Amino acid sequence: MAAERGLAMATCTAPVNIAVIKYWGKRDTDLILPINSSLSVTLHQDQLKTTTTAAASRDFTEDRLWLNGKEADVGHPRVQACLREVRRLARKRRGGGEDTAALSLSYKIHIASENNFPTAAGLASSAAGYACLVSALARLYGLEEELSEVARRGSGSACRSMFGGFVQWQRGERPDGTDSLALQVAPETHWPELRVLVLVVSGEKKPVGSTAGMQTSVETSPLLKHRAEVVVPERLAQMMRHIRDRDFEGFGQLAMRDSNQFHATCLDTFPPIFYLTDVSRHIIALAHRYNAHHGHTKVAYTFDAGPNAVIFALADTVAEFVEVVRRSFPPATNGDQFVRGLPVGSAALSPGLVSAVVTEPVPGAVQYILHTKPGPGPQLVDDPSQHLLGADGLPRSRA
Repeated sequence: MAAERGLAMATCTAPVNIAVIKYWGKRDTDLILPINSSLSVTLHQDQLKTTTTAAASRDFTEDRLWLNGKEADVGHPRVQACLREVRRLARKRRGGGEDTAALSLSYKIHIASENNFPTAAGLASSAAGYACLVSALARLYGLEEELSEVARRGSGSACRSMFGGFVQWQRGERPDGTDSLALQVAPETHWPELRVLVLVVSGEKKPVGSTAGMQTSVETSPLLKHRAEVVVPERLAQMMRHIRDRDFEGFGQLAMRDSNQFHATCLDTFPPIFYLTDVSRHIIALAHRYNAHHGHTKVAYTFDAGPNAVIFALADTVAEFVEVVRRSFPPATNGDQFVRGLPVGSAALSPGLVSAVVTEPVPGAVQYILHTKPGPGPQLVDDPSQHLLGADGLPRSRA
């Protein structure tokens, strides 16, 4: 933490997470309490991360926020909820009094946040963003306690980005939400062979935002009620077993089934919500043809509230499946930039595989593939040159 001339500063990074047992629907929209528990995989920050710098100074005259270099509304209710909760915890920790050595809680805050991926691409940017905001604020105020409950107040799935590896967000029972927390099921080192391919088909903003969409589902979908009460509790226990045993067949089958049921509840919503596109459906069919050709589950798809596919596979499958995707969705112009992230080896496809799996190529439908793996939770950035705010508390110009 930097401190000069009454300026205190902290910078953190936080990861994106992808749910394999989906969260959809709140029982309390203010506290962001879910109607069911969920389970996710935290993705590695080398490929996908949010970086946030929080600074406090007696010279600041108002709270301010910058997102990806542009000033944003710091008065947004969810940003304010996180600020309020962190300040409340800091006050409580100090026993209500003002510790003269500690940062004054009356100082105004400046916050700058940046993603190293397209915010609109539907890659859980709000989860990473709020997890990062809470981590940076907590560091600024010297808090070390359980913070997933605070991150949840910004974005429900943000509580899962407070941990690395495999993470459960517990539904909880209490009306005040104090037991609706995230817990790590297994660390990122637990399943070293697991890989993740994000197939980006669209960077467009989705037609129906998650917040509005899920509340319409809660109000109108009988399938969603059945899912939350009957299906998810059993699936959650199964998924934790598959992860514990590193059973890819079980993990992959269940991830696909749960994604399909989530999108079925969107269709059961009235009026219906369509997050999947024709390209999404092509990818689903491709995954099933590929698995059928091999006679077992080698790749598994999951889709959040958007058209981009997240594909799980083991490391020894990645090169072949990436080549299958390249043949099925030939890149329009960016052949050399089509695969990003972790390196991918080359693979020769057998004629039998090509004829069985690559049926009707759709050129340009997949913009690019991002290759990543499970990774750790939020990290403190010690290097002062990496702060997003300068000594004046304003965003640094990025050359």
